[in-house]
Amino acid sequence: MTVHGATWVQGAAGSQFPITNLPYGAFTVTSDERPRLGVAIGDHVLDLAAVLPDVAALAEPSLNAFMAMGRSAWAEVRARIIDLLCDTSEQATVEPHLVPIRSVQMHLPLEVADYVDFYSSEHHARNLGRILRPGQPELADNWKHLPIGYHGRAGTARVSGTPVVRPRGQRLSPSTSQPEHGPTRRLDIEAEVGWVVGVPSELGRPVPLHAFRDHVFGACLVNDWSARDLQSWEYVPLGPFLGKSFLTSVSPWIVPLAALDDAWLPPVERDTPLLAYLDDTGRRDGIDLTLEVRLNGTVVSRPPFAGMYWTAAQQLAHLTTNGASVRTGDLYASGTVSGPEPNQRGSLIELSWNGTAPIRLDDGSTRTFLEDGDEVIISATAPGPQGTTIGFGSVRGRVVAE
Repeated sequence: MTVHGATWVQGAAGSQFPITNLPYGAFTVTSDERPRLGVAIGDHVLDLAAVLPDVAALAEPSLNAFMAMGRSAWAEVRARIIDLLCDTSEQATVEPHLVPIRSVQMHLPLEVADYVDFYSSEHHARNLGRILRPGQPELADNWKHLPIGYHGRAGTARVSGTPVVRPRGQRLSPSTSQPEHGPTRRLDIEAEVGWVVGVPSELGRPVPLHAFRDHVFGACLVNDWSARDLQSWEYVPLGPFLGKSFLTSVSPWIVPLAALDDAWLPPVERDTPLLAYLDDTGRRDGIDLTLEVRLNGTVVSRPPFAGMYWTAAQQLAHLTTNGASVRTGDLYASGTVSGPEPNQRGSLIELSWNGTAPIRLDDGSTRTFLEDGDEVIISATAPGPQGTTIGFGSVRGRVVAE
């Protein structure tokens, strides 16, 4: 395989999509065509079916068939793509199938089978404990023993750029004793990292920590939009429902795990013993990844993913420990990524401390929660080999009135 970094594609070196990245997505050039699969390289998308016609799964409109082929197929196709983009003798053949990113429309890259959202940042959990349960323990008794999560609504997962229609539901205002129905007044974001399952597991057979890379294809960015007033009224006793299910935005690019080899870290230090199926002592399942959250162009937060208490491998192990199976296209998300500093919080409820400390934007305006017309853009990067940067692209959404 040709050495990484020697691609003939101009502009790839130093971009968020260098040859060491090659994230997968689904795109169209015209509005009436079927989505095609591609990888991002520099400022272009490589049309995969055109250059690898013998891989039938790459001619599908979503990644599901390819992801189901498994780890050896993923490695083989990645190696072939790298060779095509690095071997100058292939340039004349391959270059006509590079499409400028600026000219394409991106689509949801996978058919989402199931969606699970976790709650894995200790800083986020403690902040919400202080905000919502003052005078009580910040963490529930079970929080450091297992990854907390909820089963979300796969049908409302949409690609980045999908408008965020302000949701309606029941809410209880502080000044009233009876609920009312109407649009949320506390629309929030949750900056998260998502993990996409490629190879399904068998019903009744849990997925152990060491099998994480055999099942998970790659990572993406997720904004788990939240209506905090709806959520606070409805979540007792069964947890999130309408306050979360109206939209989950997913970035258009899925970064394969192979691109993240240089980003893996030991997990954070823990002060609570873990049961055997979650014990990751000696493993490198943490990941050095930094998110950036922009609200109307202003950077309001840079949450560090390296400090997450529960890893993606532990989340998958816990998700399946009861024998539940995962399917190709399952998406599970980290939960809000927040760090220890005020400018590292991944949700507005934390950044504005539940509305008591408004966020000042570069244009002089302030926000506590989202207003109609506001746009949120979440991006992320991770270290790559040979000093490269692995970019995740972005997940964005603009709020529109109901």
